[in-house]
Amino acid sequence: MSTPEPAVTSNFIRTIISENLQSGKHSQVITRFPPEPNGYLHIGHAKSFSLNFGLAEDFGGRCHLRFDDTNPVKEEDEYVEAIKADVRWLGFDWGEHLHFASDYFDQFYLWAVQLIKAGKAYVDSQTAEQMRENRGTLTAPGINSPYRERSIEENLELFDKMKNGEFPDGTHILRAKIEMSSPNMNLRDPAMYRILHAHHHRTGDKWCIYPMYDFAHGQGDSIEGVTYSICTLEFEDHRPLYDWFIKELGIFAPQQIEFARLNLSYTVMSKRKLLQLVNDKHVSGWDDPRMPTLVGMRRRGYPPAAIRTFCERIGVGKGASWIDLSVLEECVREQLNKSAFRRQAVLNPLKVTLTNYPTDKIAALEAPNHPQQPDLGTRKLPFSHELYIDRDDFMEDPPKKFFRLGPGREVRLRNAYIIKCEEVIKDENGEVIELKCSADLDTLGKNPVGRKVKGIIHWVSADQAEKVDVRLYDRLFKEENPDKAENYIDALNPESVKTSTALVEPSLLDAEKGTTFQFERVGYFTVDSKDSQSGKPVFNRTVTLRDTWAKLK
Repeated sequence: MSTPEPAVTSNFIRTIISENLQSGKHSQVITRFPPEPNGYLHIGHAKSFSLNFGLAEDFGGRCHLRFDDTNPVKEEDEYVEAIKADVRWLGFDWGEHLHFASDYFDQFYLWAVQLIKAGKAYVDSQTAEQMRENRGTLTAPGINSPYRERSIEENLELFDKMKNGEFPDGTHILRAKIEMSSPNMNLRDPAMYRILHAHHHRTGDKWCIYPMYDFAHGQGDSIEGVTYSICTLEFEDHRPLYDWFIKELGIFAPQQIEFARLNLSYTVMSKRKLLQLVNDKHVSGWDDPRMPTLVGMRRRGYPPAAIRTFCERIGVGKGASWIDLSVLEECVREQLNKSAFRRQAVLNPLKVTLTNYPTDKIAALEAPNHPQQPDLGTRKLPFSHELYIDRDDFMEDPPKKFFRLGPGREVRLRNAYIIKCEEVIKDENGEVIELKCSADLDTLGKNPVGRKVKGIIHWVSADQAEKVDVRLYDRLFKEENPDKAENYIDALNPESVKTSTALVEPSLLDAEKGTTFQFERVGYFTVDSKDSQSGKPVFNRTVTLRDTWAKLK
């Protein structure tokens, strides 16, 4: 058969798949992404499902989206819908292959009965504490449960009563009978079913026993005919258990392949820790733009194409490694530099009065929406004799290589004239509050004759500028690896968000939610999808124009 060639950079998993297709071990590629619907997806999940959907796409196969909803206490439909939205947002489609582990609860139960009848599973009546004590350690073998040798008939009867709700939670548990002295702790008679009198978001109150993830995981893959069960490395030690279940049941065996999970600097990926950040109100919610969740990144303005580029760029390997957050931010900049319309905004305003410009004249200057893409058109910028520039673009005693404004110095206003600072006005405290400047009215759209002006600064017209709220987001943690801190909460960056007011060109008042702009010379900003109102946009800083964090470390 002919093997489809991968469309992207190869890695060890693609090599395995290519060799299997060539040898005939598998004739098609079927992968799956199996999230548990107990929280929101983060950038680490994006690496996983980008890999799974990407592999299926590259080799002409398919990828299933399957929710492993085996724990009704922590799972909700809210998370199901959020996960589906995240996967779609990144541009992936599972087609008709949307599945749930709960779809297979009847079959899982029959397989559990099959293992009991084969003498491979038993009902244990020890307490949870007794089971922990008897499990042993990495250096000491476990001890057999006193209930391990129950008869098949007694086990079947007890398991049936468990299913019928005749026992309270925690009184019995179904375990696989493997080997309590195994060096692999996962093979020391692992739990298969526990009693849990809880309402399930899909099956309601039909069940009061639920399969453990390790029992349902491999069998779910088998039922769906998944050829490649691609997992992160923490599941490597679980693979012998999955293989044991598959062999004892005599069913189709998917091939499990493990890869290193994503570790991103200045970030935590643990669902437990992210949940604590939300519950303890260190952030405003799962969609806080500082969070590594996909819903947070979407609200912040990260384009899905940038996240896909990032996932491809960091590669897939076996060895654990840390990826600096700047790599992700650079992918965001690259994408937004191509797509974001340009606008002018002043965050720290300083008044400029043009002494030779008519006080009653308001011009409409032409400005490109994107200087490198003329096909994106232009917009009109109001221009008058009173303007605001950014205070950082003026120095009273500028150094030699400061190419912005200073006393007696010239600078070009972007998309407008060259101006010269003639007078500096200060208040009673000596603070500069206004600049009196002259405009070279012969320099609109052309260079001056006989001199070179290097500096270009942004501006807004004083009377026509609109005030908007801006949020200046930065890294959520000040420590590169917050997980190493004694208490990761202490590693939170107190400067991770600052609120401010900006003066912007009037066209931005009508910006739609979720639209991202480059505030020229300032950064990329996105209209907040939650707090913005008609005519009152709130702008989130998506990313700075360049990486400034490394210089601060």
